[in-house]
Amino acid sequence: MSQDATGNRTTADKSPTADGNPRSNMGLRFLQGSLIGLGAVLPGVSGGVLCVVFGVYRTFMEFLTAPVRSLQRNARTLVPLVLGFVFGFVVISKALGVLLDRYPDPSVCLFVGLIGGMIPSFYREAGAQGRSRASYVAMGACFVVVLALLGTLQVVHVDIEPSFGWNLFCGCCMGLSIIAPGMSFSTLTMPLGLYTQLVTGIGNFDLGVLVPVGIGLVATMALLSRAVNSLMDNHYSVAFHGIIGIVVAATVAIVPHGSFAAGAGSALVNTVCLAAGVVSALALDRFNSSVDVPER
Repeated sequence: MSQDATGNRTTADKSPTADGNPRSNMGLRFLQGSLIGLGAVLPGVSGGVLCVVFGVYRTFMEFLTAPVRSLQRNARTLVPLVLGFVFGFVVISKALGVLLDRYPDPSVCLFVGLIGGMIPSFYREAGAQGRSRASYVAMGACFVVVLALLGTLQVVHVDIEPSFGWNLFCGCCMGLSIIAPGMSFSTLTMPLGLYTQLVTGIGNFDLGVLVPVGIGLVATMALLSRAVNSLMDNHYSVAFHGIIGIVVAATVAIVPHGSFAAGAGSALVNTVCLAAGVVSALALDRFNSSVDVPER
């Protein structure tokens, strides 16, 4: 099985079994869409990364830039993906709100493990067109800058009250996390204290949250999808490695270091959650690699 630079499986890789069972294909696409929706709200996880891992990033970007034409060509791929995305986005938001409220530190450790387990797959995708010195410089520079920024935010204890404007900002971050593989909207929303109220509002169908988030999400994807697509086409390796630096820095920043020192029991629970996240991410990557589904 071969893939192009953005993870799309080539037409030569279509399996006869998959072609002969379109319902199974659509079911799998719905599952993948649900996981992409999950990735859109999980801290440290990027819906864009999952699009790459599942081989639908290019198709999704084509849909954003030319929705009518793309939907006509890829309806069997896009329809279950979009439906699955909405399902995963809403249902997981509800569950996350409960988890973060009752078990904040173990939940964050689980999320950190998830993104940690995905980094090898993401690094592999980043090198699909080779690696240059500029790629490593971009990765290191992005890591240092973002870690310094998030560290400063934590030190100065920025306290922001949720509002229409800040929810709009969260929607923009969410849209960017979908079209830019590796970017997670939790990168800034968690350090700013906006994440928990955001996912709780989405899960509770709070229109005061859903409306501005939806506006920011749609506007960002519509306005920036062409630019991001062009960046990935022309500077693939540098852009991807830069995003890896951002992801690693953001993940390090949200680790609840204090809870590990709170006691042996707390440290043990956090460690188990970290390990569970890593194992789940590696299993997801292995499952995806073993399944060959045609794009159309």
